[in-house]
Amino acid sequence: MTDLTAYFAAQQDAMLELLRQLASIESPSHDTAAVNRMADRVNDEMQSRGAQVERLPQARGGDILVGRWPGGSEKPIVLMCHMDTVWPLGTLAERPPYTADGKFYAPGAYDMKGGIVVALAALGGLADLGQALPGPAILLCTSDEEIGSHASRPIIEDLAHQSRLVLCLEPSLPGGVIKTARKGVGGFTLRVEGRSAHAGADHQKGVNAIAEMAHHILALQALTDYELGTTVNVGVIQGGTVSNVVPADCSVKVDFRVSNPEEAKRLQQAVAALQPHHPQAKLNVRGGLNRPPMLRDEQMAQTFAKASRIAALNGIQLKEGSTGGGSDANFTAPLGVPTLDGLGVDGDGGHAIHEHVVIASLPQRASLLAALISQW
Repeated sequence: MTDLTAYFAAQQDAMLELLRQLASIESPSHDTAAVNRMADRVNDEMQSRGAQVERLPQARGGDILVGRWPGGSEKPIVLMCHMDTVWPLGTLAERPPYTADGKFYAPGAYDMKGGIVVALAALGGLADLGQALPGPAILLCTSDEEIGSHASRPIIEDLAHQSRLVLCLEPSLPGGVIKTARKGVGGFTLRVEGRSAHAGADHQKGVNAIAEMAHHILALQALTDYELGTTVNVGVIQGGTVSNVVPADCSVKVDFRVSNPEEAKRLQQAVAALQPHHPQAKLNVRGGLNRPPMLRDEQMAQTFAKASRIAALNGIQLKEGSTGGGSDANFTAPLGVPTLDGLGVDGDGGHAIHEHVVIASLPQRASLLAALISQW
């Protein structure tokens, strides 16, 4: 057992208690006051571990925190977390946190308040152990990751440009496997404007927006190509008022995932080329690629190889994998900045009612993160 492993093993109960407390602060993305209550607590936890914290208010949404720990002359390492969750206020009353079979169940614990706990523990532990950092460490805690990171993206990219390594504390793949590839993520909103009419007396005078949209839904779904790793999903449809009125309006929201930039270009061109089938219908299309793909290119391979060597020196076997989900690492890797993702907790159930953290992974991931920060 290495010094780091032994130290963090002794911290497991304290880490679990902090996770329990953070999970008790509900922080849905669209509730500014709620996210800021989470920011208040994370701000205090950073400062208590020796960080200088910059708090960045946003015009819309919760504040963004940038905590800085001093280090040597090397460029900084940036750690990325997000404080917002997908769960609305009141979820905790319906599903109170509990522990069972070595797992901690709570909304938002896995995605990704557990990652915040791991980051705080690693940085605080290195200070407690008196280990000087080769360069500064920066912990970025954003407030809008679950809704696209539109406000935080410029901050993410600016800090990444300044750094020698970015470590994203999103949850790991099962078994603690880190993520070295992610699909790109985007979306479209399509709206059809038709013309209303009485469905019985004047049916022929109407332009049915739902019928028009049906053509486009089928065209969108047909853009999926599983062999290329491309998926297109029409996930939300809204239209019409009552059944005896020809609907004048219909809209859909579409999610798409791509494994490479060429597929993103193909999809965007195909959607932009859609034309109304009915000569009197109007079609409006908005959207595109939000998070570019995080590719397992040569730089990613070299970054993972170095991380594996550091992990091995500390008694940790590191494995890698890929996922169809997106994260803020999708922004940093395409900049040419060495990036690793999935450094957060092990568990399961992100965005699902069985969301949980494997408790034993808390000290394990803190040990790995501390090794990477101090030995990179």
